[in-house]
Amino acid sequence: MGRLFSLIVIVGLAYGGLYLYYGVAMKQVIEQQIDDHGLSALEVERIHYGPLAPVTTQARISATVNYRGAEATLDIRIIGHPIFTEELRVELDGLQALRLRIGGSQ
Repeated sequence: MGRLFSLIVIVGLAYGGLYLYYGVAMKQVIEQQIDDHGLSALEVERIHYGPLAPVTTQARISATVNYRGAEATLDIRIIGHPIFTEELRVELDGLQALRLRIGGSQ
């Protein structure tokens, strides 16, 4: 029973590390894609993805980007894996939300 518990803890820690690293890697990939398209003024604030995204080669994620007072949430489709595959394709699926701050202090 103790070995099974130890195995579950080790697998949980490994998956937790993979989940966190996936988020960091995806943020870097999206920032690189933005810079490649000449939109370096956009800032990626948050990345949201499902619990199974780090273990699949196709995932849908959402990224919150900020540009001066405007904030937008983008739906992005990822084909490939930033850790396990060499080829990674990032496709913009659509705009989820657009928020503008007017007259606010910065």
